[in-house]
Amino acid sequence: MSLYNQWQELAQQQNDQAKVNEFWKNYCQLEQGIYEKILSKNQREWEGSVTELAETFEVSPVYFAGFLDGINESIETPIELDTLEEETKVSLKIDFEKLYFNMLAAKADWLYNLDEWKPILPDERRKEIKKEYNASKTIVKDDKVGRNDPCICGSGKKYKKCCGAN
Repeated sequence: MSLYNQWQELAQQQNDQAKVNEFWKNYCQLEQGIYEKILSKNQREWEGSVTELAETFEVSPVYFAGFLDGINESIETPIELDTLEEETKVSLKIDFEKLYFNMLAAKADWLYNLDEWKPILPDERRKEIKKEYNASKTIVKDDKVGRNDPCICGSGKKYKKCCGAN
């Protein structure tokens, strides 16, 4: 069974809400520790086997597979998660701006508020990314053509007498 499948099984095996909350609380602390190390080193590229990288970040390979699931959309070349084994070589080329945006989308305030972001993305840039994120969530409704409005085809007739006629 691949590491990713083991991760999914581990994440879904909790049947009691208290255990679910405890599991995710513990995972989020581990995830925060990984991001603190990545950001504090300001290193965009990380390479090695899953086991080597898991050791670097002081987590188990299964939990590292969970981390890879979370960061997969923020790296240049996404990883085929279903095939992850302990000795699978992975290359993480992180796009920090995309990562910050995705953290906003995940509502992961414990991650996007880390002090380690300051040397990587200045306050102004983080504000711009937050603005871009907010704009991406804004729904803009198209103006609806009224029956008595001029027809959208440009004929000069009322919409109800032209394209709006049954």
